[in-house]
Amino acid sequence: MGTGAAAIEWRHGDGLVPYEDAVAEMEERVAAIRAGAAPELVWLLEHPPLYTAGTSARPEDLLDPQRLPVYRSGRGGQHTYHGPGQRIAYVLLDLDKPERGRDVRCHVWRLEEWIIAALRHFNLNGERRDGRIGVWVVGRDANGNTTEEKIAAIGVRVRHWVSYHGVALNVDPELEHFRGIVPCGITEHGVTSLAALGVTASISEIDIALRATFEEVFAAPLCRS
Repeated sequence: MGTGAAAIEWRHGDGLVPYEDAVAEMEERVAAIRAGAAPELVWLLEHPPLYTAGTSARPEDLLDPQRLPVYRSGRGGQHTYHGPGQRIAYVLLDLDKPERGRDVRCHVWRLEEWIIAALRHFNLNGERRDGRIGVWVVGRDANGNTTEEKIAAIGVRVRHWVSYHGVALNVDPELEHFRGIVPCGITEHGVTSLAALGVTASISEIDIALRATFEEVFAAPLCRS
C-alpha cells in the first residue's frame, strides 16, 4: 500500500458526529486494518459538545459535571472538551509497519509535528513543551506577561499496534466550556483557539492545511526529538 497519503483513506464526517458512534466505528476499523481488510484512515470531524475522560482522568478535574455530558473514553490522557468549532482528526495507522517501528512515542511526536506544520499555514507558531503532550502557543496577556496556552490536545489508544483517536485542534470552539474541567489536568496554563488569536479560518481551510502537511510528517522514516 505504500506509506504516502494516497495509500490512506481520508474521510470527512457529516454534521456533528456523536462521540459514541465515532468510537464504535474506530474500533471496527482498527480490527479491519489489523486484518488487512481496510486501509488506514484519517477521519476529520466535529462532535456535539461533551467532555471526555481518558484513562488517566482524575474525578476532581471534572469541575462542573452538570454542564455537559461526560463520556469515559479508552484513549490516553485526562479530561478534555469536544464540540463544534474544534477540528477532530482521528488517525488510524498500522504502527506495526516497519517504517513506523512499533513506536507509540514517535506516533505522538508525529501528531504534534503535524499540527505544528498545519498551523504554519496560518502564520502561527505551535510549540511542544516537555512533560505536556499537545501543541502550545506563546503570547502575552494584557499586562505584557508571557503566556502559554494549548491550542491542540492529543490523546491516543493503540490496539494490536493500530492507533486510533488522535488530535483536537481548537479552531473556533466555545472556550467557555473548558471551564467545566481542568483540561488535560493542567491548571497553570490556559486554552486558546485560532479565532481567539485573531486568525479567521474555516474548517475547510484547516482541512486543506492538514491534508497538505500530513505526508511530509508521517512519511518521514524517523522521528526527531
